[in-house]
Amino acid sequence: MSLLVVGLSHRSAPVSVLERASLNADAQLKLLQDTVAAEPVAEAAVLATCNRIELYADVDKFHAGVAELSTLLAQHSGVGLEELTPHLYVHYEDRAVHHLFSVACGLDSMVVGEGQILGQIKDSLARAQDLHTAGRLLNDLFQQALRVGKRAHSETGIDRAGQSLVTFGLEQLSAGADVQGWARGKKALVIGAGSMSSLAAATLARSGVAEIVVANRTFERAERLARILTEGDDTDVLARAVPMDAVPVELTRADVAVSCTGATGLVLTADAVAAAVQGRTGAPVEAAAVAVPEDRRGAETPLPVAGGDENCPLDLSSVPSGFSVLGEAAVAGMDAATLEQHGAWAAGGTAVDRPRETGRPGPEAEAELIGALAATATRVGRIPERRRPEPVAEAPRPAPVLFLLDLAMPRDVDAAAHRLAGVRLVDIESLADASADAPMAADVDMVRRIVADEVAAFGAAQRAARITPTVVALRSMAAEVVAGEIARLEGRLPGLDDKHRAEITQTVKRVVDKLLHAPTVRVKQLAAEPGGAGYADALRTLFDLDQETVASVSRAENSTTEKNRGPA
Repeated sequence: MSLLVVGLSHRSAPVSVLERASLNADAQLKLLQDTVAAEPVAEAAVLATCNRIELYADVDKFHAGVAELSTLLAQHSGVGLEELTPHLYVHYEDRAVHHLFSVACGLDSMVVGEGQILGQIKDSLARAQDLHTAGRLLNDLFQQALRVGKRAHSETGIDRAGQSLVTFGLEQLSAGADVQGWARGKKALVIGAGSMSSLAAATLARSGVAEIVVANRTFERAERLARILTEGDDTDVLARAVPMDAVPVELTRADVAVSCTGATGLVLTADAVAAAVQGRTGAPVEAAAVAVPEDRRGAETPLPVAGGDENCPLDLSSVPSGFSVLGEAAVAGMDAATLEQHGAWAAGGTAVDRPRETGRPGPEAEAELIGALAATATRVGRIPERRRPEPVAEAPRPAPVLFLLDLAMPRDVDAAAHRLAGVRLVDIESLADASADAPMAADVDMVRRIVADEVAAFGAAQRAARITPTVVALRSMAAEVVAGEIARLEGRLPGLDDKHRAEITQTVKRVVDKLLHAPTVRVKQLAAEPGGAGYADALRTLFDLDQETVASVSRAENSTTEKNRGPA
């Protein structure tokens, strides 16, 4: 079995696609259940955040796994496979481990170094454990990812390179001014009472706002959050709870509003925002002149797609001619960091557009899409991730009287609010634009080295673990041989007393243990090295070990792991 991840994130897809592909809690559970029911999959876990959706699986066939996971993501997200495929990336084996460890450390976050992702990974593992879709591999992988993320934050200054999405969003709202000075004395409205909304409320309270109003569909949760804010020792903010139907009135009173709910539709429409501004100023609100980046007008930049190569294990005869990925043939053997740089370069290269078909694609078209995706992943370990073009500078506009921070996915605030005079809206899409050019701290390099070391150590441990059932089966067979020979000896020497029988038994066992010690220790060391998977097969062949015996040992170990499982 082998580790495979297929997903999309803010690095590979525009926010409009991420919004439509977002999965609520029920959809994630159904996706997990359908994934483990698929033929090539043994284990599965879903990591879904506001800016990424990733499906991790232990598969027995790479190409079938890519096809199955891509199709399942399309089915459960509601985004057609033809539209979704150009935005998917694929990581396999060590590169999949490297990806998750990088995510856990905050290296792949919209705000580099943010620590909220650790809680999201922990929740993802707990969900898979509750549904029993995570076995030994994914339990080990996700728990180690949590440890690697914690190590990165404790041993380096990665926290200085990044911050929470909330803090970064408030910095964007303040337009470069000191957040505490900007927030001091303001009235804030927080819509939602979940983890992100709670973090936003706490951050606003520490920043010095005068009042926080919490609105939530479940009024009791809003009351609880307001009480926590009021009773906090580190702030003296006034906090109160209101029902959701009071939001229009409270928005008229608020200077800044933060929204992060699980709603599938808009919470604040452009008309509602305009009415709130008009209620504050007494003047009608008009749309300000805003230059809209080309990529937000619906234009898409095509991703390169894999072309034929005689060394590719896929049969690419069905892939139309004209597909190419610039320089992909030169990346064999590159380390992960260099590969990331090459992927960014390739994504900016010239690609041949694939003609789009109208209507829903048929089975043959879907097979071509999956084949092209798997071919690129096979050659470079990933689908090159592209960044959108630089945003177009906005025209001067009136000073804002209402500041909106939308941290929800899909969005809570109508994007048309960007164009309203007197409003400054920061949402996930604008945060992605702002973070693309954020300066990287030197500590990021230290974290990358930690990730590389941890990936190597995890790979070695997994390879060594794969041969352990074979070694256990060998020792069990040796113990059975010893027991059989001792039984034969008792038949030949019926007068043997207990003392001598015990001494002979111990002597024979010591001889067998000494004969097996060096080979079994050495085979574990060799199996831990890259390319060491064949040693288990060699051991089974040399000692004529029963495959079912080895498998039963492996199942027993997995059962023990399941009983002792738990997040780090």
